[in-house]
Amino acid sequence: MTHPDFEELLAVLDLNRVDDDLFIGSHPSKNPVRTFGGQMVAQAFVAGGRTLEHQIPPSALNAHFIAGGDPEKDLEFHIVRLRDERRFANRRVDVMQDGNLLTTVMISYMNGGRGLEHSVPAPAVPRPETLPKIDELLLGYEKTVPLFVEALRPIEWRYTNDPAWVMRDKGGKLDHNRVWLKTEGEMPDDPVLHGAALLYSSDTTVLDSIITTHGLSWGFDRIFAVTMNHSVWFHRPFRFDEWVLYSTTSPVAADSRGLGTGHFFDASGQLLATVVQEGIVKHFPGAAKS
Repeated sequence: MTHPDFEELLAVLDLNRVDDDLFIGSHPSKNPVRTFGGQMVAQAFVAGGRTLEHQIPPSALNAHFIAGGDPEKDLEFHIVRLRDERRFANRRVDVMQDGNLLTTVMISYMNGGRGLEHSVPAPAVPRPETLPKIDELLLGYEKTVPLFVEALRPIEWRYTNDPAWVMRDKGGKLDHNRVWLKTEGEMPDDPVLHGAALLYSSDTTVLDSIITTHGLSWGFDRIFAVTMNHSVWFHRPFRFDEWVLYSTTSPVAADSRGLGTGHFFDASGQLLATVVQEGIVKHFPGAAKS
């Protein structure tokens, strides 16, 4: 039986096209206070992909978050066609709500063909089938991280290490986070939707290594975090209804900003995509939660 949260993800990615270069997107039934950034970027990616004149795979995406969205209202995705060639294309997608610009997303597409190939190796981790589901890792922490417990979960998560809240409870530190991911159901044979699912997932756990490096966790410690910009480079085709490993670290935190970097690997260890996200991250050590 298909997971209802997965059905909701497919529904929010099925945008309503009202004009050649204008799409309307909805929200799911479970939302944070502001529109989830991964959702906005995934929907913008779908909007951009639906306007291509030639079937060209994506090569890179960069999103700048300017204002938060209201989950009670639909989003508008305005397309600006910057380039259309047989091997190259570029789109800008402006995400609007009530006349306000929330996010600007730049997407480049390229059909490069064969060339040199190499990539960093995937870390050695246990197979996903041997690991507990995230529901098991949240047992006993319902009051500590209620937003995680109540969140929409269209993606199956299998942590290879203790998640932040368990690590913090044990009094540890962790300079990386690695989690197996795949959709909670079979995806249509549409590369745009598989790319959108990866983008949706790329906005989860990527900032975690900033705080786990310092032995902190959401829920236990007073932490304010908001994403400023988010970039993804696509290296190889993939299916997101098959297991992929998302391995993230944080190379730097300074001036109340932190950088999270991540790599997506397939089950054979091939590097599929690279992620870089910058966020404002503030810790208030004098106001720890009891």
